[in-house]
Amino acid sequence: MPNWLRKSFVVMVTILTFGLVTPSHAIFYDNSSTDKNPKRDIIEPTNEEGRSANIQSSTSEEIGHINKEEFIRKMIHEAENQSYAKFGPKIKPVIENEFSEVVLPNIEKAIQNVAEQYPEEELAFLAVTERPGGGQSEKIFHIKNETTDEDIIRFHVRRDQPPQQGYWFNFHYHTYHDQFQAHHELGTIYWDKNTPPKWMS
Repeated sequence: MPNWLRKSFVVMVTILTFGLVTPSHAIFYDNSSTDKNPKRDIIEPTNEEGRSANIQSSTSEEIGHINKEEFIRKMIHEAENQSYAKFGPKIKPVIENEFSEVVLPNIEKAIQNVAEQYPEEELAFLAVTERPGGGQSEKIFHIKNETTDEDIIRFHVRRDQPPQQGYWFNFHYHTYHDQFQAHHELGTIYWDKNTPPKWMS
């Protein structure tokens, strides 16, 4: 029933009964849920926060087929986000430029390597883990196969302190090919003579 017809009906009943009887307010809300649902359906998919929060845990059903270039681009974006989250506000401003120039290109090469090992229809099942390790943890992020729930490649950073040389951040990765035993170097960044803050602090 159109809104104008409802309002007319309410006024007519009120006049005829001298205000002693008023129609139920429910008449105004009969279609309230159906009126609002289409708007909600339009708003929710375009919510940027919702989309970015789900990128890390996307399954193949959500993202569908993805080609190698899209996969690499998506993984590099996640690698950068996870790395900066791990560095935290104390470490990030000091090392982010050198990280972008020295380490990130090598992370991209390692991710390209991963992409070459899988047919495109299986890339949709590879996802970045949700959170880097804080404190003294080496974990930056892992890429895992969601169908087997097993890690494929693990990106880490270790704090090194060679004698008389201060502190260095050693970026490296491990792969499932040797049960994550070998260190594959990505680059090192000098920190300072002083002990670095904890990750994510």
